[in-house]
Amino acid sequence: MIELDRLAVFVTAVAVLIAVPGPSVLFVVSRGVALGRRAAVFTAVGNEAGLLVQVALVAFGLGSIVERSMLVFSLLKFAGALYLVYLGVQAWRNRRLLAVSDDGTPKTESAGRILREGFVVGVSNPKGLLIFTAVLPQFMDPAAGHVPLQLLLLGAICVLIALISDASWGLLAGTARNWLSGSPRRLSCIGGASGVVMVGLGIRLAFSSRD
Repeated sequence: MIELDRLAVFVTAVAVLIAVPGPSVLFVVSRGVALGRRAAVFTAVGNEAGLLVQVALVAFGLGSIVERSMLVFSLLKFAGALYLVYLGVQAWRNRRLLAVSDDGTPKTESAGRILREGFVVGVSNPKGLLIFTAVLPQFMDPAAGHVPLQLLLLGAICVLIALISDASWGLLAGTARNWLSGSPRRLSCIGGASGVVMVGLGIRLAFSSRD
């Protein structure tokens, strides 16, 4: 359906864009440092699941609504920003609860909750919709037909690359967390710092523009 040379250019371009750390990477890293590698990977999976929803919206034409409507864009933007600020405040309030069990395993939140939080952050980020809307159509071939299916395929590839990148960053951050696990005071500082990072990301998203 999509020519291999066109697909190769797309993968290269997307890999370069994703390799530059952005808000999603910082969010995953903050969770990894605060809660460990397992939480970081689940956060990345949840975040990318949210992006898959955005890919589906773009593939079936709804992404253009966000591109044209300032109201819809603003609603999504502020919803995502408020949720990030909420998560940051919770991380700050619970920073002293960070601990490890006797076998050195971090005590983390449930997998379902971590996945859900990552999903909400991913699906409510309007930047993803705008990027998918702007980038994906440039690499599809209208003459080949099945345009929505082409967009879904390209978007899925993009999300897969993002998952590998985000999970790798999260694993590195989680490893650093385990290295510092012998100091409850340091872990408390890390938990507070991760909360500040998430609040900062929320504020940044709230005041971001379309560009």
